[in-house]
Amino acid sequence: MKVVYVTGCLGFIGSYITRKCLEKGWMVRGIDKVTYAANESLLGEFEQYANFVFEKKDIKDLSFLYDCDYVINTAAESHVGNSIINSDEFISSNIVGVKNLLDLVRHKPENCNKRPIFFHFSTDEVYGDIDEGAHTEKDLLKPSNPYSAAKAAADMLVLAWARTYGVEYVILRPTNNYGIGQYPEKLIPISIKNLMRGRKIRLHNNGTPVRSWLHADDTAEAVITIVESGKINEIYNVAGGFEQTNIDTTKKVINSFYGTLENWQENIDFSYSRQGQDVRYALNDDKLRALSWRPKKIFDTEIGKIVEHYKKNWRW
Repeated sequence: MKVVYVTGCLGFIGSYITRKCLEKGWMVRGIDKVTYAANESLLGEFEQYANFVFEKKDIKDLSFLYDCDYVINTAAESHVGNSIINSDEFISSNIVGVKNLLDLVRHKPENCNKRPIFFHFSTDEVYGDIDEGAHTEKDLLKPSNPYSAAKAAADMLVLAWARTYGVEYVILRPTNNYGIGQYPEKLIPISIKNLMRGRKIRLHNNGTPVRSWLHADDTAEAVITIVESGKINEIYNVAGGFEQTNIDTTKKVINSFYGTLENWQENIDFSYSRQGQDVRYALNDDKLRALSWRPKKIFDTEIGKIVEHYKKNWRW
């Protein structure tokens, strides 16, 4: 039986990981400071498990770690647009918070058990964009905006704490995640919400940027795969191999919402360009696939389910 912390357990990706860990019978201590993007209703689901304990806490203020095998850190400010407006919370959570967790791990007494492994969630955005091909785990980090810069800084902290203090780690760099439960500020859920309100979907840079899409359930399965493999002190990309332009993603949302693409352009606002826009993200995840992980969810199958969910379930 594994004993794990999951920080950001009420967030999008964190909730999928929490669910899988609980279903496997692992002991899970969920940490979440419950920001605007947290889904507090998930507590009703998770607390039905006797192997779940919740602590409302900001990771930068956490002062004690119980004995555990892994600290799985998904807690983060993650919306690029918000980071461009004001980066303070991104520095606080994504850098200062990570530093605090790393120190808690390194100061964990080893007289009873070995120190936990720090399993850190990064992002494909730390590499910056790429016109052709795909980034491997050995590529240099070239973040393009405050969010990705903060995440890249956290990655560097993890590697430095590993070398200086001997902290054991895993860094996972996922591509764009999608699925039911994502807060409506990211492309897919905000597009659905705007359609529900009779508002246009604001697409940056004419919808031409290309993104890879990976279902959060497949991302969570990648975590389980790595933990069960016993691999440590490694960096893994996880992408799934499916990419499309943002305009194509949005058209699929519109088609699922209305059942037709007739006059789809009337639902789009092309007037906005994002500062520091990345043209294309792409990851090579052969290293993870060598552990026998494979994505199972198919975007074109899942998008209809996601649209229907958000049409029936309003989130402020």
